[in-house]
Amino acid sequence: MTEVGKVTHYYGKIGVAIIELSGSLRVGDKIKIEGNRTEFEQTVDSMEADHKAVTEAKEGEVIGLKIREKTSEGATVHKLE
Repeated sequence: MTEVGKVTHYYGKIGVAIIELSGSLRVGDKIKIEGNRTEFEQTVDSMEADHKAVTEAKEGEVIGLKIREKTSEGATVHKLE
């Protein structure tokens, strides 16, 4: 399990987390999001960078990711191997 980013904002109405990446992430990767009150796993189905759909994002980029469960700012995003 490798840390790949942190949640900087969460939009509850649309279920989207804004994640600042510290590693690379691509569609199809399995991730685990750990926050103060939440912990869950999911597969990356789609993500956006600058309001455009992308299949891959690298360290330093900020992405929007649709997630299944609520999370909080500061939650850690891990890529499962």
